[in-house]
Amino acid sequence: MQLLPSARALTAAAVAVATLVTGGSVAGAAPAPARPAAAAPDIPIANVKAHLAQLQSIATANGGNRAHGRAGYQASLDYVKAKLDAAGFTTRLQQFTASGRTGYNLIADWPGGDANKVVMAGSHLDSVTSGPGINDNGSGSSAVLETALAVARSGYQPAKHLRFAWWGAEELGLVGSRAYVNSLGSAERAKISGYLNFDMIGSPNPGYFVYDDDPTIEKTFKDYFAGLGIATEIETEGDGRSDHAPFKNAGVPVGGLFSGADYRKTSAQAAKWGGTVGQPFDRCYHSSCDTTANIDDTALDRNSDAIAYAVWELSR
Repeated sequence: MQLLPSARALTAAAVAVATLVTGGSVAGAAPAPARPAAAAPDIPIANVKAHLAQLQSIATANGGNRAHGRAGYQASLDYVKAKLDAAGFTTRLQQFTASGRTGYNLIADWPGGDANKVVMAGSHLDSVTSGPGINDNGSGSSAVLETALAVARSGYQPAKHLRFAWWGAEELGLVGSRAYVNSLGSAERAKISGYLNFDMIGSPNPGYFVYDDDPTIEKTFKDYFAGLGIATEIETEGDGRSDHAPFKNAGVPVGGLFSGADYRKTSAQAAKWGGTVGQPFDRCYHSSCDTTANIDDTALDRNSDAIAYAVWELSR
């Protein structure tokens, strides 16, 4: 059982008294057992869906989208940042310009851990102008947010430093994530031991795809899904088309998850995962129907838990 701070203080005092009584040692005391590493928590799907509902409301109130440089993106950014600030993260905004509009990345650091070994998890927060972008990419953004909040709730103190990011202007060509990577010197890039990317993880006709970039990160995700009895496939549809690409090109180990976009599900994939043969993984990809009705709860739940599992495992 992990002791609360007040209990730790009382225990320390008791040990000090015992040490004085026994002349410098605690008589008969056995070595304290090593504390087991903390297990990743289950990520409540209701919490992730509550974030999605907020993003949907923001889009509805702002012309139907949350696109770069628009009011819907700014409101989305404000929502996520407020949650992180309240949970004790150190947050900062990174400004850039794309297509004549000002954009922002949101970076959130969890205090503690080895600053020379940084584990990052990120997702793009912007939508296309044609829809609210709830699967693309409210799903990844909300799951990463809830994982960060789970870190705070649990008081997790990993050996490595944890950093979370929400990228702007991904839909315009990975602009925000590229601006971030380009802003880092070679020494700072070298400190990132892994970047995990989550772009579309709740597709309504889902597949379970794992990036095959860094072997350790890939194995971490595959092990998680193997534990659920779920077969995965290597992600190819979005290879190089999301925010992991600038990190990978800079030599940072990367990995991530994906549930599919406009590629069509094969009969072999339907046999493994269920769903509809011959239909896109996400029939509402980049369209106005990418709303909260465009989410498969089971895929969102499994992938959210996989994110937390990887963050915990890779940051020990």
